[in-house]
Amino acid sequence: MPTASKLLIGYVLVLVATAIWSGNFIVARLLSDSIPPATLDFLRWAAALVFLLPFAVRPLYRDIQVIRTHLGYVCLSAFLLVTLFNTLIYIAAHWTKAINLSLIAVSSPIFIVLFARLILGEPFTVRRIVGLIAATLGVILLITEGDVSRLMGLTFSQGDLWMLFAAMIFGTYSILVRIKPVALSPVAFLCSTVIIGLIFLVPWVMWELRSAQDIHLSETSVAAIMYLALGPSLLAFLCWNKAILLIGPVRSAFVYYSLPVFSGVAALMILGEPIHIVHALSGILILAGVIIATREST
Repeated sequence: MPTASKLLIGYVLVLVATAIWSGNFIVARLLSDSIPPATLDFLRWAAALVFLLPFAVRPLYRDIQVIRTHLGYVCLSAFLLVTLFNTLIYIAAHWTKAINLSLIAVSSPIFIVLFARLILGEPFTVRRIVGLIAATLGVILLITEGDVSRLMGLTFSQGDLWMLFAAMIFGTYSILVRIKPVALSPVAFLCSTVIIGLIFLVPWVMWELRSAQDIHLSETSVAAIMYLALGPSLLAFLCWNKAILLIGPVRSAFVYYSLPVFSGVAALMILGEPIHIVHALSGILILAGVIIATREST
């Protein structure tokens, strides 16, 4: 059982990660038509590696033997996180609507809870079930703006399947983080996964370039890639990985449901989009679900 201080730090870290990721889909949609999926993912993580290496050289050197011993684990983590996860999101963005992407993205916590039960034996309690239902209903209410009948009019494409696959990949990766070798430091773990994941991406990128898929780089796209590198790629995953080690994947998964709340606040502050009653109600449902599911038994 984590101590009170570890719980507090863990929840703060996962909130920081979720807040950073709240802008990830906006940037992904912005770049989806100008840069091919695997190439965009490669540029994002390559830029992240440039920023990370100066801080990771010592941890990598110190933990190199640990990495060699657990090379299979590190390679699997790299393939899931760096090579597949965001590339699949960028592929999905070409084929499906934003509302579909949002609905399917919030299925990640469901997969994390299920995989934690199947793989780690984490309890699937009534409290967690109630919290899961409440948070999911809150997200659906937010996305449909109170008109749940909109769900009946949704059409599903191959992009939805890619997004569902991405959600499952993220759930699997989050479980892998929970069983990370203790001797492997967070920075060395992230850096080694980035390096190996980029190597796995090279054949995919070469295929895209040979397929004559155009790349259009502008000041806006370069700035967006830098944001993806520093925020969603580095800081968010460092926070997320550490949070999972402190409070576990299930608690972290439920806090991830607060992502739409952060997106709504960002839209209000940056874009001036108004917040209506339905947004407040959905936010209350989401936060209530998170609190119910993550509250410690007394």
